[in-house]
Amino acid sequence: MIPAILYAIPAFVLLVLVEAASYRFLPDDEERGYELRDSVTSMSMGAGSQVVGLPWKTVTIAAYAGLYTLSPWELSPTSVWTWVLLFFADDLAYYLFHRAHHRVRVLWASHVVHHSSVHYNLSTALRQSWTPMTSLPFWLPLALLGIPPWMILLQQSVSLAYQFLLHTERINTLWRPVEWVFNTPSHHRVHHGSNNPYLDRNYGGILIVWDRLFGTFEPEGAPVVYGLTKNIRTHNPLRVAFHEYAALWRDVRRTPSWRERAGYLLGPPGWAPKAES
Repeated sequence: MIPAILYAIPAFVLLVLVEAASYRFLPDDEERGYELRDSVTSMSMGAGSQVVGLPWKTVTIAAYAGLYTLSPWELSPTSVWTWVLLFFADDLAYYLFHRAHHRVRVLWASHVVHHSSVHYNLSTALRQSWTPMTSLPFWLPLALLGIPPWMILLQQSVSLAYQFLLHTERINTLWRPVEWVFNTPSHHRVHHGSNNPYLDRNYGGILIVWDRLFGTFEPEGAPVVYGLTKNIRTHNPLRVAFHEYAALWRDVRRTPSWRERAGYLLGPPGWAPKAES
C-alpha cells in the first residue's frame, strides 16, 4: 500500500519553490527565508524518510490489522461518525506522540531531526526522521477502537499534509476563532522556538485545543529563535539523522549506574544526574 502522502510530494516541492521565489522577489528583512545548503539537507532528509518509511509501513499495517481483528467491533467507513471519531482520535494520538518525543530523550533522538534547522520555511517541514519506528505505539489504540487500518493511514497523511503548510513565516496570525481552535503557522513557529518561553510548547497537529486543555499552549510573542538549544551546525544528512543517538550512547556508556542510564534514556533532553554535594 503506497502512503497517500507520497502523492502530495510534487505539490510540496512546488510550494517550496514558490515560497523560495517569494523571498527572492519580495524580500522581507524581518523574515529569514531560505539558505540553499539547509534546504537541500531538509529535502534530503525528507527523501530518506520515505525510503525508510516504505518498508516500515508494512510492519505498521500488519500491527494495525492485527489489533483491528481483535477489536470487539468494526466501525463502518460509510458512517460520518466514524470519520469524526477518527479525526479527533488521530489528532489526540499525534499530540501524545509529539509530546512524548519532546520529553523522553530516547524518543527525542528520533524527533530532534525535525528541529535541527535554524531556518523556518516550507522545506523545513520535509526534514523528517529516518527512524519512524518510535511512532507506532501511539496509533495502535485507534485500531483497537475498530477503525479500519486504511482509514488510520489516510488520516495520518491528511494530518501531515496540513502540518506541511504550517512551516512558513509568510503567514502571520489568522482570524481569532481559527487561531483558538486550529494549529496555525503562528502556533507552530512557537513550537520550533529554542528560546524561553517557547521550549516544549504547542504540540498539536491539526488542532491546538489539546495544548489549551493540557497546559502546553503558548502564543507567539517575542521573536522566535529557531533550531536547538545547542545547534549541531552540520548539513550532513547522516549526522542530522543520528547525532542525538550517538550523544545518547556516549552518555549511557560513560556511567556504570543503571539508574543513571535509565535517566539518560527516559528522562527529558538535557537530563543529567545530580552532582553530589
